[in-house]
Amino acid sequence: MRAFAELLDRLSLTASRNAKLVLLRDYLKATPDPDRGWALAALTGDLTFNDAKPAMIRRAVEARVDPVLFGWSYDYVGDLAETVALIWPGDPDRRPNREPELAEVIDALSTAKRGEVQGLIEGWLDALAPKGRWALLKLLTGALRVGMSARLAKTATAMIRPAAVSEPPDPDGGETTVALDPVDVSEIEEVWNGLEPPYADLFAWLEGRGERPSTTAPGRFRPVMLAVAIDEAVDFARLDPADYAAEWKWDGIRVQAVREAGVAKLYSRTGDEISASFPDVMAGLTFEGAVDGELLVWRDGVVAPFGDLQQRLNRKTIDAKTMAAFPAAVVAYDLLADNGEDLRALPLRDRRARLEALIAAHAGDRLHLSPDVPYADWSALGRLRADPPVGAAAEGLMLKRWDSAYVAGRPKGPWFKWKRDPHTLDCVLMYAQRGHGKRSSFYSDFTFGCWTEEGALSPVGKAYFGFTDDELKQLDKFVRDHTLERFGPVRSVRAERDFGLVLEIAFEGLNRSSRHKSGVAMRFPRISRIRWDKPAREANTLNDVMDMLDAIEAGGGRLATVVVA
Repeated sequence: MRAFAELLDRLSLTASRNAKLVLLRDYLKATPDPDRGWALAALTGDLTFNDAKPAMIRRAVEARVDPVLFGWSYDYVGDLAETVALIWPGDPDRRPNREPELAEVIDALSTAKRGEVQGLIEGWLDALAPKGRWALLKLLTGALRVGMSARLAKTATAMIRPAAVSEPPDPDGGETTVALDPVDVSEIEEVWNGLEPPYADLFAWLEGRGERPSTTAPGRFRPVMLAVAIDEAVDFARLDPADYAAEWKWDGIRVQAVREAGVAKLYSRTGDEISASFPDVMAGLTFEGAVDGELLVWRDGVVAPFGDLQQRLNRKTIDAKTMAAFPAAVVAYDLLADNGEDLRALPLRDRRARLEALIAAHAGDRLHLSPDVPYADWSALGRLRADPPVGAAAEGLMLKRWDSAYVAGRPKGPWFKWKRDPHTLDCVLMYAQRGHGKRSSFYSDFTFGCWTEEGALSPVGKAYFGFTDDELKQLDKFVRDHTLERFGPVRSVRAERDFGLVLEIAFEGLNRSSRHKSGVAMRFPRISRIRWDKPAREANTLNDVMDMLDAIEAGGGRLATVVVA
């Protein structure tokens, strides 16, 4: 655990992307199997422990430490793993002769019964130093928060590939050196879904000791191609409209639907399988190949707002009533494989023709074609973007070169995204909560509200990004200087008609919500500006919010004239 703890600690304190890559690369080179494979699984989110719950950790520490003292400490630190690692008293009589290795922890948890897990955790906490305790608890809870995405971890893994390897000497000569080609992260993503932790086959291939894992497994995930945000001031001057197809950027979630040799799977853009959450979609797909598209709620020929899709997301099981109320479908915009043929190297124009033929022959209401958006020039396309006939169901436009191959990653030039300008409202800060990790000593999660007709504030959203580090310090100071009450890690902030901090909130959409007191839920809210200059009484009202919601919903009602395929 010591090497893994040191890796997590250094990653959490390192801001540079390249420095993080070097740290993980060096760890993977120096650490033997299977520890390095388990560490990679933890960093990519492929390692979970269903029986190790935060409540279990809290019970363990409260049995050793005064619960009130622990509560105060947790409130101040703001992070469970860090608090327990620092406050855990240890038990010299139970301390073993050595610290456990990472693989030992994994093996023990994988075979332990539910009632045995807390005892194992307590024993490991006794055996480890504070940094090791912190790493152990981060591992158990899955909340690493070290600034390492799954793709960045795979990129670092590709970097362990040596330039050459030495082969054993043969009877007729000495040792020979064999050069190895570099490995791109997309090659790892191509085989990732066929691998199992701790990835011994993957490391053997990368180090020249084995063959590349199979890329032909049916139902596999293909690494996705992503778009870059267009720079309106620069890019349009050098791009030719005739070279680019335009289509709507749907307000759903990016998916890859695969049916091959009897294997049917639905993946998110990160390669996570979500088939179990959408059995109705999987049952309604009959093609043979791999389709790239957007998962949406499709009702009576109309794409519903994102809020409807949220009723289906992150559910382990789904009942017939929910499926009937929120019928999902895939709106397809690319074809990656067709009847066993890999199409990704073909130009978009050819892939599009094949996709149109596939969907024309497809029965049912679970697969639809994302239509082209005809336009004469960039000005005409800009007018469509500003006032799309598809209303709330589209969050902007996609521009794709007709001659572009389907390339994994985010290459600059072939695909652009041109999102609509966000909605904005001026709201008043009401509550603040401590953050996690690097932000655990700051109030960084802010709840804000709008004025009701009675002159009170009603919460309409919560945001924890959009501001700079300097602005975070200013917000934190305002919260501390104007706190009215404390509720654990949360503080209520003075907010009156004649005194309060106004925040300009940018967001992508509004949905009706019976779960929220205001009756609405914001999509992707963030703080776009701190309005130190604006009196609290001039912030928006809840009626303004409802008027905006009505306008958004009215715009969404025109979708049927464009999308029906």
